[in-house]
Amino acid sequence: ALRQTKKRRAANIVRKKSVKAVLKDYKNLIIAGKKDEAKKALPLVYKKLDKLAKVKVIKKGKADRLKSRLAKRLVK
Repeated sequence: ALRQTKKRRAANIVRKKSVKAVLKDYKNLIIAGKKDEAKKALPLVYKKLDKLAKVKVIKKGKADRLKSRLAKRLVK
């Protein structure tokens, strides 16, 4: 089981890093005031978060909460 655990952990780390990168880009767009570009980037953010929840890296509730907060930032 150890070999499988190592393999899964490595895959999960890669997934988390990719989501972090997308979130960082999205937040930087909002800070820069580029609302149109941020609006186009939002579906990609949603897709990444939903995928993480689907493969159980994060819980569905956390994904939903993050999506809600990110959408709220776009409106402000």
